[in-house]
Amino acid sequence: MTADHPGGTPRRLVLASASPARLGLLRQAGLAPEVIVSGVDESKLHAPTPAELALALAEAKAAHVAARPEVSGALVIGCDSVLELDGRALGKPADAAEATARWKEMRGRVGILQTGHCVYDTRAKRYESATASTVVRFGEPTDAEVAAYVASGEPLHVAGAFTLDGRSAPFIDGIDGDPGNVIGLSLPLLRRLLAKLDVGITELWSA
Repeated sequence: MTADHPGGTPRRLVLASASPARLGLLRQAGLAPEVIVSGVDESKLHAPTPAELALALAEAKAAHVAARPEVSGALVIGCDSVLELDGRALGKPADAAEATARWKEMRGRVGILQTGHCVYDTRAKRYESATASTVVRFGEPTDAEVAAYVASGEPLHVAGAFTLDGRSAPFIDGIDGDPGNVIGLSLPLLRRLLAKLDVGITELWSA
């Protein structure tokens, strides 16, 4: 294993995302990443499918941060999520009007939350990446409930205009797959990607 833990300090871990949900998931799993936002212009990346787009965005974010001299030796995690609906990739809505229209389109239907994951080992100059997919079954909130939710501002900051762990949770009838993936990061997939880089996730636990 390449990690320095146990018996010393764990490998430095960097999250290339401003998402508080992703940071929270990692901390709950015993990890203590630093946050360095990539600044990648997501609008310039394109891919044939939503799953491939999520993966391309995650790889771009991880690579962008991994290239910085100040993160030399660290493990960099890049993630990005999109909601796949009718074959389209839906990210964060541009404004309240788009969030409202999005919810009226999604309610009573099924979508797939695609989250790209990329772990870049700057020490070994290698990376591993994959996309996790979770089926989301949307409930049927009323127009008044949609309006109230959009007014809260929450859907403007998240892919697909919804969260599983926030105010829209009552509007999600169920999921098939990893709930963490919907929140922002699949911990089981992260463990598998780290293992491919010869890093055990328990060796990254903070004290």
